[in-house]
Amino acid sequence: MTSQCEGPTLLRFDRIERFAHWINSALFALLMLTALPLYFVQVEALVGRRALVAEIHTWTGILLPVPLLISLGGSWGARLRADVRQFNLWTRDELRWLRSFGRIHINEMGKFNPGQKLNALFIGSSIVVMFGTGFMLRWFNFFPLSWRTGATFVHDALAAAIVVVVAGHISLALGHREALKSMFTGRISEEWASTHARRWLADEKGARSGK
Repeated sequence: MTSQCEGPTLLRFDRIERFAHWINSALFALLMLTALPLYFVQVEALVGRRALVAEIHTWTGILLPVPLLISLGGSWGARLRADVRQFNLWTRDELRWLRSFGRIHINEMGKFNPGQKLNALFIGSSIVVMFGTGFMLRWFNFFPLSWRTGATFVHDALAAAIVVVVAGHISLALGHREALKSMFTGRISEEWASTHARRWLADEKGARSGK
């Protein structure tokens, strides 16, 4: 594993992509922290001010999609939109990887590996579902009881799944330091790309030679 970028580098994430990632990460962290006193009596006893915590949790959830939507809009979001399109494009090898639950090796990897694509799709869809169910729980008077009961179950179950996925994401990121560093600096070495994202490296070099 390379600890720093040496030699030629590639732009992996521009400023808008890094902004969207870190702002959403901060908002997710705040949501999880404010959820603890709402779910666990012991934590509530330590923190207190349940009503204030609930308000912060609610409005953080409402704010969560905003930075991402802003980042996707306009000319500034071109690279982010291209990345989002990649999450819905799967090669045959990647589908085989999916069916094998990650047991097979893929030689020609794109910018994102199948695990990263699944993580992005899960987080993106979770934002939509948590926004909708959270809205029902906060403004419950507008919805029938059966909807509110279902929304409570989905919101709680998905919240637990998000904690597990985020913990796994952080653990994997800490184990791949150069890839993590690129989310701060935006750039990554061609040596790393030749090992971990060979197809993306070939596409980038092809795009350069075509200019």
